[in-house]
Amino acid sequence: MEEVLVNKFTTQAGGVWAEVVLNRPERKNAITGPLGVGLAERVNALNADDEVQAIMLRGEGGAFCSGLDLGAFNATPEPEWLADFQTIWRGAHKALFQCDKPIVGAMQRYAINGGAALAVACDYLVVGEQSFVQVGEVQIGMAAPYNLAWLNLRYSEAVIAEVVLLGDRLNGADMLRLGLANQSVDDDQVLQTATAICERFADFPSGAPAKIKQGMRARLGQTADEWFDLHTAATAGTRVKPQSMK
Repeated sequence: MEEVLVNKFTTQAGGVWAEVVLNRPERKNAITGPLGVGLAERVNALNADDEVQAIMLRGEGGAFCSGLDLGAFNATPEPEWLADFQTIWRGAHKALFQCDKPIVGAMQRYAINGGAALAVACDYLVVGEQSFVQVGEVQIGMAAPYNLAWLNLRYSEAVIAEVVLLGDRLNGADMLRLGLANQSVDDDQVLQTATAICERFADFPSGAPAKIKQGMRARLGQTADEWFDLHTAATAGTRVKPQSMK
């Protein structure tokens, strides 16, 4: 089974958008090496597709992403991809960072730790009122470099502190208050709302959403690797086995 899927859609007016689906519903779309590889490949391919105007990122089975797959990361023997995971995960985030197409997140139920980084990476995020995001690495003694990289790209230090210093759950209303989410809707309306946004992007003049996003990112003046290196420097060369939060 492929761990990341792609579906393309055409609107009534002829515009095209696509969805990238994290496809491990039996594990609440928990992150593994193959999922990271698949995510990078699918996003890069859609970014190179001139027909596609926008991308939706969602999880299969009604949940966004539960974070790292603890069973896989702590398995004996170790999975073959584990030694390369940092490179794999950097590749996934580089693909999101370098994507010129607007990425609309449809965050159902929860996005936790590594899954939260994927949600925060979205340019426009729709969440359910009962959904929650949790960047809880501080509670288990781990760093949160990719969460911090995306948060520093988009938010003030005051917002970042509320998200990461205690590592508590933030529900849809909290996310809307902090600006993490663009819309908080009834939980059964998340996909419908995100789809409508993607359809709007798809029907704009060809290439217009990409030009706007390129202009948004131009202020940074750093490559993806330069930006992420700033946030991963403290943990470079270290491997800590992930564990569950209390």
